[in-house]
Amino acid sequence: MRLGQIRFEKKLTAALFESGGARPVPGYSLVELIRKTATEGVALPVLAEQMASRHPEPAAPAIPICPVEVWGCGSTYAQGDGGAGGERPRIFFKGTARVCAGPGQPIGIRFDSKFTAPEPELAVLLGPNGSVLGYTLSNDVTARDIESEDPLCLPQAKIFTASCALGPVIVTADEFPDIGRLEIECTIQRGGEEIFSGRASLAPLAPRLPALIEHLLRANKVPAGSVLLTGTGVLPPKEAALAPGDTVRISIPEIGELVNTAAVVQ
Repeated sequence: MRLGQIRFEKKLTAALFESGGARPVPGYSLVELIRKTATEGVALPVLAEQMASRHPEPAAPAIPICPVEVWGCGSTYAQGDGGAGGERPRIFFKGTARVCAGPGQPIGIRFDSKFTAPEPELAVLLGPNGSVLGYTLSNDVTARDIESEDPLCLPQAKIFTASCALGPVIVTADEFPDIGRLEIECTIQRGGEEIFSGRASLAPLAPRLPALIEHLLRANKVPAGSVLLTGTGVLPPKEAALAPGDTVRISIPEIGELVNTAAVVQ
């Protein structure tokens, strides 16, 4: 099932996406729908199907969820990291819905950074007690020059306006019994020309994901409706640092394509 949100009756509303359009769930955002699954003990796909309108709307996907919290992971594609082999994974707080953008919305370039770069990642939608509800695409936009200055500068490098893009939709977990078979691709276009392209298999990530979630929840009750960004296997070089007007495309064919244009934020 493909879930997300659309603009419906002047507000962001949960929706079920099908070939004929988007069937809204009137009166509910996706976070509110997830909370309802917890109180009623009904699986998210079942509840969405029950509550969605029978009349599809010709609406484009908006940001698929306004997450309660966003968490990120580092070095999950490197040997020996990401919780493998008994090592503690690198997990950091990325922010809340305040720093998130949806499909077609601008992503941020810090005005005080000379090397802000996209980081294409698989994002995990978390339900009650860290259950995996589904997956979407994410861009963990990072000021990498600030990140390299000092470990204590990491929040400034990661948390700023429009530093996290999500979309276009969330595909429920039952659709992906093996995420290791997926591939993620990222391109940067400037003035109509491609200045960077890279891709990575999610095979190194797949066996580490349970450990990432388990470590995230240690002494940390992450609320349902939060998102975990799982790290990247594609890192653009400094020569491809984002400039205003650049278009970033992130895709996993089984999920879709997330497209955003970069803009300087103050």
